[in-house]
Parts: sequence; structure tokens; C-alpha cells
Amino acid sequence: MTAITPMYGVGELLRDWRQRRRLSQLDLALDAKVSARHISFVETGRANPSRELVLHLAEQLEVPLRDRNSLLLSAGYAPVYPETPLDSESMSPARNALEKILKGNEPFPALVVDRRWDLISANAPASALMSNVDPAQLEPPVNTIRICLHPDGLAPLITNFAEYSAHLMMRLHRQLIMSGDDGIAELMDELRGYPGVEELASVAVEPADLLFSPFKVKLPDMPELTFFSTLATFGTALDITLAELAIEQFFPADEITDRTLRELY
Repeated sequence: MTAITPMYGVGELLRDWRQRRRLSQLDLALDAKVSARHISFVETGRANPSRELVLHLAEQLEVPLRDRNSLLLSAGYAPVYPETPLDSESMSPARNALEKILKGNEPFPALVVDRRWDLISANAPASALMSNVDPAQLEPPVNTIRICLHPDGLAPLITNFAEYSAHLMMRLHRQLIMSGDDGIAELMDELRGYPGVEELASVAVEPADLLFSPFKVKLPDMPELTFFSTLATFGTALDITLAELAIEQFFPADEITDRTLRELY
């Protein structure tokens, strides 16, 4: 067997996550209840952290489970977090829960996405909404944010496109800061090349005047529909697959939207 040498040492990776969270070594030491000197020694490679310390520091830094495995590997330890396929038998309770949430949100749209916003599952209203896009946009993997902002997707139908695209870009920006996921960075670069996509700084919106960032869409032969959405995750997940899933549920922001969808479904 050939030994695999990590590209980066665990100390470098921990320092990167600490700086990403905008914490000093002293801040992290206080949070983790270890000495700042030991944190410094770990980051510079002068001390080899135990498996327990790696996991403890990762917890304090809110490192995603996938990246906690990478930290362990870089420190010479085996990964501890499994990544179980969603269609496996052991995931049956999670699948049932997701199906109930999606069905329970009807007649309003709801969908399940992975960490890069690729579609996992959708209820009937969400599928109907996505049926208004170019079929090429529905070739797997279907990326829900790409569908919203692509000119052959929902973009021509979104009546507050500048505002909503800025909201989605800000959502991705925050996720990138928290996760450091190169896939999110690549997606953002792609989206910036789409016509009309805005960044929040260029959109004249007063946050104090809004309860939420609305999603407004005008479908053929229907009145303008206005939604707000919520995001939910498996808060205690110890499996990478579950930890990286998110459920986005859309709710009517006005009576017209509520009445229209209740009449349709």
C-alpha cells in the first residue's frame, strides 16, 4: 500500500478555519479551554494534536463534518463521520421525514437540496414551478440557484430579479465564508456572468423596510405570486449526507398567492 501524504498539515488547516471565523489564537483558546500556547504550537506544527483535540477544536470552529474528516486525515487519524447514501436502508427514517415535510408544505413549494444547492427532491408545486424553464436546465444535476438566475431558467419570470438575485448571491457569499467550499465559489463566478445578476451592494434596498427578501414570479396565465422562504437542516446530524441537506420551504407573502395556489392544488 502507498501512504497518502496530506497536502496541508492539520495545523495549517486549523489556522485557516480559525482565521475564516475571525478568531485570534487567544479567542479560540478561551472557547476551547486550552492554552493559547498550545494552539500556537499546533498551528505551527511544533505539537501534534490528539484525535480528541482535533475534534474539539473543529467543534469550536463549527467546521463542517466533511472538513472535520479532512482535519483528522491531515493529523494522521481515520475519519469518524460516515457519508451514507440517502437511498440506503439506514436512511429510511430521514427519507420519510423529508417526504412528510415536502408533502406537508403543499400547496406551496418546497424542495430539498445538498450543500451546493443541487436538487435532491421537490414537492408537486415546486416541480410545477420548475417546469416553466428550458428543459436543458432540468438535466441532472439540477442546481436550484442556477435555475433561478439563468436566463433560460426562471430569471425572465422573476419580477424583482435584481433584488432577489442579490439576496441569493449574499446567501452564497455567507455560505462560502462559513464552508470554504470551492464549488460554491465556482457557482458564484458562473452566476456573476448571467444577465442582470446583482450583488447586494449595488441594489438600493432598505433592510428596515422589508420583513424578508421576497421571491416574486409571474407565470403564464397567473397573477404575480409572492413568496418568502425558510431553510431547515438536520440540526443533530452526525452523517455527512444528512448534515449537508437543507429543506427550503416557500410560503405565500400575500392573499393572492395563498388563494391562487390553494385553488391549483
